[in-house]
Amino acid sequence: MAFVYVVFLIILLSASSFVCCTSSQPLPGFLSVCCGCSAPFTDSLNLSWIPDSSYISVGRAFPSLPLRFFPDHHPTRKCYRFPVGNISIALVRPSFAYKNYDGKDRPPVFAVSIGTATVAIVNLSRSDPWVEEFVWKVVGEMLTFCLISVPGSGSPVISSLEVRPIPAGSYGAGFEVLTGSLLRKRYRINCGYQDKGSPIRYPSDYYDRIWDGDQKFHPSLLSGAFHVPIALNISGMKETPPLVVLQTARVLARRDILSYRFPLKKLGNYYLVLYFAGITPLLSSFDVLVNDNVVFFDYQLNQAEASLLTYFAKGIDRLKISFRKVRFYPQVNGIEIYEVLGIPQECSPVTVSALQVIQQSNGFNLGWEDDPCAPTTWSHISCNGNLVTSLELSDVDLRVISPTFGDLINLKKLDLHNTSLTGEIMNLGSLQELEVLNLSFNKLTSFGSEFATMVSLQILDLENNSLEGAVPESLGNLKDLHLLNLENNKLQGVLPQSLNKENLEIRTSGNLCLAFSSSTCNGHGNHTSIETPQFTVIDTKKSSAHMQKAIIIGLVGISCALLLVTVAAVIFWRKRMRKGDLISKTLTEGTAREIKDWCKANLFTYKEIKSATNNFKDVIGNGGFGSVYLGKLSDGKLVAVKVRSDKTQLGAESFINEVHLLSQIRHPNLVYLEGFCYESKQQILVYEHLSLGSLADNLYGSKSKKTTLNWARRLKIAVDAARGLEYLHNGGNARIIHRDVKSSNILLDLDMNAKVADFGLSRQIPLPETSHITTAVKGTAGYLDPEYYDTQQLTEKSDVYSFGVVLLELICGREPLSHAGSPDTYNLVLWAKPYLQASSFEIVDENLKGDFNVESMKKAASVAVRCVEREAAHRPTMAEVLAELKEAYSLHLASSSDIELLH
Repeated sequence: MAFVYVVFLIILLSASSFVCCTSSQPLPGFLSVCCGCSAPFTDSLNLSWIPDSSYISVGRAFPSLPLRFFPDHHPTRKCYRFPVGNISIALVRPSFAYKNYDGKDRPPVFAVSIGTATVAIVNLSRSDPWVEEFVWKVVGEMLTFCLISVPGSGSPVISSLEVRPIPAGSYGAGFEVLTGSLLRKRYRINCGYQDKGSPIRYPSDYYDRIWDGDQKFHPSLLSGAFHVPIALNISGMKETPPLVVLQTARVLARRDILSYRFPLKKLGNYYLVLYFAGITPLLSSFDVLVNDNVVFFDYQLNQAEASLLTYFAKGIDRLKISFRKVRFYPQVNGIEIYEVLGIPQECSPVTVSALQVIQQSNGFNLGWEDDPCAPTTWSHISCNGNLVTSLELSDVDLRVISPTFGDLINLKKLDLHNTSLTGEIMNLGSLQELEVLNLSFNKLTSFGSEFATMVSLQILDLENNSLEGAVPESLGNLKDLHLLNLENNKLQGVLPQSLNKENLEIRTSGNLCLAFSSSTCNGHGNHTSIETPQFTVIDTKKSSAHMQKAIIIGLVGISCALLLVTVAAVIFWRKRMRKGDLISKTLTEGTAREIKDWCKANLFTYKEIKSATNNFKDVIGNGGFGSVYLGKLSDGKLVAVKVRSDKTQLGAESFINEVHLLSQIRHPNLVYLEGFCYESKQQILVYEHLSLGSLADNLYGSKSKKTTLNWARRLKIAVDAARGLEYLHNGGNARIIHRDVKSSNILLDLDMNAKVADFGLSRQIPLPETSHITTAVKGTAGYLDPEYYDTQQLTEKSDVYSFGVVLLELICGREPLSHAGSPDTYNLVLWAKPYLQASSFEIVDENLKGDFNVESMKKAASVAVRCVEREAAHRPTMAEVLAELKEAYSLHLASSSDIELLH
């Protein structure tokens, strides 16, 4: 029998391709940071370690252990920031050690976070050292890892931090249930591993995961540990476990059920990965149970093949994984268990940028970095979810309420008392949700004209200022206002009768004279000692009656709201069902032919595409969608071939959406779709080739050094792009919203004619009377309409806002978000808007060198500023934008003595 088994192994070894994931060199993207170290070094695993001083500017190094500790508890977040390059999924492994470095024998307790998510509480009194491990789907270009102080619990410490790339698409990256989440490792075990000395890690595991033995998790005493070093086929396993883990197994021999028990310690959601490999000659099959519930029936192993199962367990606080015999002997080779942690939604980029401008332009050092609301709120700020709802900046030297305060549209409370404010109250009119405004103890002299739009205001404190003249009528129109403090100003005259209401308390002492009747102040015009206490004592009976009425109205309102929600849910469900039916239909084998039925574009085979692109030789562009290749059709025509990388259902839907929309429209300023290929799971679009590339490339990108766009060319490009967008909105049979207008999606031909491209995110408005589409926010940071971001209501004005940003790029010659220059210039809209509103052209692109008609620039700047108004109602339509840009273009050409400026 032994001889037969040896022969079996020899056959397997000769027939199978050996799959190995070890290497003497670590993967690109490996980052090993020694916290507190003074010099780099290489460890016994041939991994290179570097000091942490390049990634953090706070804390103190303790090189002898080594570690870094953070004695200052302000700010509460102590953050490392690491560039992640092209990594799509990262393993993040921090290690913490106290080792009584300070001689106090008081191990600290603190929290740690990744991005906006608090991911663990580290308690070094329970375990010293302490190691955590996370699987994080990379968002953006930086990994922000923070230690967060807990008051009264000592100074946070950290010893090391490792970042490792993980294969794309692994660990549930495509699972809907894991969207907006990251994974915290609880257990990773190599079943049947017998070496109790050291766990398996790099270089045996190419991705440097650490695999422990399974003995302490109580596998049956009647199960055997097997190690069979055979070759295995692991194709299709994106997690790519190490071969040495798959070659060992725990196999149950004389009982029906093999079980593991894992303590979880807290209620939560957990993601399980179970690895299997056919390393024995027996084709066993078994049921897989989680907490005694069967989750996979009759799972069968194949000889010399590896496979895995994943399972999402919701709301559990204990975990038992069992394998119940169906045929022959149950076995398992490896188990990974992760806690699923939600990632809080980030704050609006406009809000973040506005707050940072307030901090930096005033020279404050408030420690405001990363997200204001999560994982902890910034100092002086309160949040509701990802919305900044309160800002308190008392006792600092502000001097003026800058326009950036108006971008904090979710504020409910703003406290700027004793901040040296002077002049007029201004730039707050957009704060329509503001309930409490404290501007007391300043030197303000005028009410301004913006209170009429601050419709939610309940408390307004203006005491101890230098306000002069009469109290404006607009304050009386604030229906919710119940306290108005005007004490100790220089006000006089008759109070508006609209303020004379029982539920409003007015404090007026310390003014020249304020009253609801002019006779009250007769003869007392200059007697500042006269005080006229103007407030109303609320009648409790009336108050009770009002309360009852309010309760009744509230109950009726709630009932109506519930009814509306129910109706909306039914409609949404039906739409989702119809949408699901459509998508599932489009993913059948006949999809390409079905698309061809309603699309006039050419249908290319994959073979034709490979031939046209010379086997995808020349890459001319890259993006989130995939790559763009230069191609030549059989008739010699040059084309741009976009090969989409997103093969998910959502990617297919986006692909079909783009083909469908482009098949309906034809315009000189919209990129023409030559054809498409939907074969062998390939999603390929073939466009006309525009040889000069994108506006972004020519304006400030790779081609800007070779070509300088003068003002005439820039205006011509703007007019062309506006024509294309205006046609989308008004020119065809259907109204279409592009939803991703940006300079990189405006392409140029040899004659500098501009065409709008990339319709993957576009949406068609179904009915003429439809005012908006409620949809998930999609687009590009820096171009996103803030009202769309806040309400998820998409309109044509969202395209207008994005196009306004493009106009600002053309005027200023820079990208929408840039860390170059001073901090207050980071956001193009917030930086440029005040200058252009004042017709101050010092921010115009220096490459233009004054070579533009001033009236033409004023016209273009005016339309750009109106396009980027926060409220969509205040923005022009695209037709109006086009008309004004044509006028600006004509003004410039008329003033030019040399029409060849255009060429």
